[in-house]
Amino acid sequence: MNDAKVLLDYGSGGRASHRLIGELLLSHFRSPELARLNDAAVLDLRGPVAVSTDSFTVDPIFFPGGDIGSLAVHGTVNDVAMLGARPLYLTCALILEEGLPMADLERIVASLGQAADAAGVAVVTGDTKVMPRGQADKIFINTTGIGQIMVETPPSGDRARPGDAILVSGSMGDHGLTILSQREGLAFDAPVESDSACLSHLILKLLEALPDIHVLRDPTRGGLATTLNEIAGQSRAGCLIEESSLPVKQAVKAGCSFLGLDPLYLANEGKFICILPEAQADAALSILRADPLGKDAARIGTVTAENPGKVVMRTPLGGHRMLSMLEGEQLPRIC
Repeated sequence: MNDAKVLLDYGSGGRASHRLIGELLLSHFRSPELARLNDAAVLDLRGPVAVSTDSFTVDPIFFPGGDIGSLAVHGTVNDVAMLGARPLYLTCALILEEGLPMADLERIVASLGQAADAAGVAVVTGDTKVMPRGQADKIFINTTGIGQIMVETPPSGDRARPGDAILVSGSMGDHGLTILSQREGLAFDAPVESDSACLSHLILKLLEALPDIHVLRDPTRGGLATTLNEIAGQSRAGCLIEESSLPVKQAVKAGCSFLGLDPLYLANEGKFICILPEAQADAALSILRADPLGKDAARIGTVTAENPGKVVMRTPLGGHRMLSMLEGEQLPRIC
């Protein structure tokens, strides 16, 4: 692209739009279906499918551990995988602000394309709009993911049962604290980095070995505490978690202590909650810990018949603390 910045013309549907698609987008989204440039994509799907859509407005658009492009793939692909599905296809809509540096746009599009390739999904259709300067903030992205469900009974938020084990695939709060520190220009003694990652391959490994997983959920906005509250409400069961078992990196603990934040309410973009029968907990942990993305996996609690719809945390001293759902917006534009 010859222009140094995004122009309104790129959203016109005319020659400038065609240059943007041909010279930038198609060079990074290597999909035969997209290259046909039809109004819609033709997909070959059989059997039940999972579909999820998400919009990404994260600020800043570049951060340690990722950027808005890779995040737009990981967030949607992970949501599809949580239904026990193999993600196959992705749609992508870009809303650009006039004046966005073209170098930033190309960096984001390249990152999005690389993340899609790594996740094994094809970007099959999309859209681009350009807003006048000041009427948007640099770039927003919407992605929709489609995947083939791989198990007879998909995991679901209403399937947690008393006696089930509650696992997490790794440390909590990394993404949320990273975004906050970058936005506010804060530096900690130990650097923090977003955990943004595609989890579908790890989910499929688990489901191939243990197809009777009851619940899979990624604790993004609202963090672990809010997501467990959602599951407890859907399943009409209680969640009892052990504070001493929660994996939180020392750097995140220190940053949260300094800022007065609770890591249990911070967003994660590369971790998930797994709830399954007690007898399968050890096998699930072995599978998770054998993968780099699950090396810090831990069992953090148990589903109970007591306190239906509520989440209770037992402290190391034996006390109990009720964890409620996040009220309001702790940190806007986190993803």
